[in-house]
Amino acid sequence: MRIVMKFGGTSVRGDGFRRIHEIVSRHLPENQVVVVVSAIKGVTDELIDAAHRARRGDEREISEFLDRLVDSYMELVEVSLGREHLNEAFGIASKLKRDLERVLFGIMYLGELTPRSLDYVAGYGETFSAKVGAFILSKLGLEAVGLTGKEAGIVTDDTFGDARILLNATRYSARRAIEPLLEAGKVPVVGGFTGATQEGVMTTLGRGGSDYTATALGAALDADQVWLWSDVDGIMTADPRIVPNARTVPELSYREAAELAVVGAKALHPRALEPVWDAGIPVYVRNTFNPNGPYTVIHGKEEVNEKVVKAVSLIREAGIITVYGPSMVGAPGTAAKVLEVVGSTGTNIMMIAQSASESNISIAVRRTSLDKVYSALERELVSRGVLRSVEVEDDVSIVAVVGAGMKGTPGVSAKIFSAVAERGINVIMVAQGGSEMNISFAVKAEDADEAVRAVHDAFRLGEA
Repeated sequence: MRIVMKFGGTSVRGDGFRRIHEIVSRHLPENQVVVVVSAIKGVTDELIDAAHRARRGDEREISEFLDRLVDSYMELVEVSLGREHLNEAFGIASKLKRDLERVLFGIMYLGELTPRSLDYVAGYGETFSAKVGAFILSKLGLEAVGLTGKEAGIVTDDTFGDARILLNATRYSARRAIEPLLEAGKVPVVGGFTGATQEGVMTTLGRGGSDYTATALGAALDADQVWLWSDVDGIMTADPRIVPNARTVPELSYREAAELAVVGAKALHPRALEPVWDAGIPVYVRNTFNPNGPYTVIHGKEEVNEKVVKAVSLIREAGIITVYGPSMVGAPGTAAKVLEVVGSTGTNIMMIAQSASESNISIAVRRTSLDKVYSALERELVSRGVLRSVEVEDDVSIVAVVGAGMKGTPGVSAKIFSAVAERGINVIMVAQGGSEMNISFAVKAEDADEAVRAVHDAFRLGEA
């Protein structure tokens, strides 16, 4: 059997590579295993900050950061192997540091940070994890080979910061890079989150992109399974920090999992299921720190049981923009103009609703996008008389209720909103797709946690 295993940022820190060694070793040699690793938790944010500091000319801060970065990976080596191999590992890390240093100082001298150069810097944590991680695993007894996303054959478009993997090109390149290693009994250790354009320019896949790397490699290499290891027992019925009795969801269909990923379930990158969906490759979400504990398997079967709702997810720090205007009534194309203006700001719309009177349209976006969307609508539509006014509500959270069993089941919406109303919570906005698999609604941020608990309790998701 061929398995792709991805280990997230919390899984690689501390003595994480010892745990990775234990997990991978259990499945060798009867299986072929490809390992995908993230940067140590927090490193990507620090790299992005370092890139911006470089643009501002903070030379001392750059040098201090690079030293801290090397030290953090040397700590992994020391914790996993002791001090015996530190000098050898330091040589590997120092070479990576010099490569990164050249880029950061180039940004500083030019005083310019382009999306292309930011991607190069932001993805370097995964490069460190792959190269240093492979060194650790080799010393622990595995024949591990560290590869960047580019070296592993991950081919993407040139949307820097949120690149999309080109699956056909990746299939060809990844097979050529990885198949010989697997056939030779080696364990490829691939840095997640990054790839390269067909011209060889480094790109990143968006936050949580290591999931996407793993599933793309799974599809490219015709893997039998993809395992996503993190610090939670699979995908939960709700965030256990909000709902203490939240449980692991044993099974989800691709569509259910995709809905949860899009509405903020931390266990999955929103695009992670695209590569494996058509191939029918099951994805297991497991806990590195509890490898024998409960887990979630995601597959192509949409099984409807007594649990009509599978999970409740929450997106914090959202906002709602509502546009008004009598001229909108009966005027074809007004909604399209609104969406076009919002799209021109590079903003993703999470929810949209329009009244039957056609006199107003409400959209929900991330709070960080509110100002630029408001300004664009005022400039492009209000000032030209297309709209009368734009109103903003900036203290909102979105609750998403997901489950295949909701489709065609009478009373689900009534049960959701009755449960929320009984807790004294006002619903500001509602949206439901035609699939009936996801009902999303917006509430005041201060009411968000209680709304999640209300829905979770109403559908008894905490019960076996």
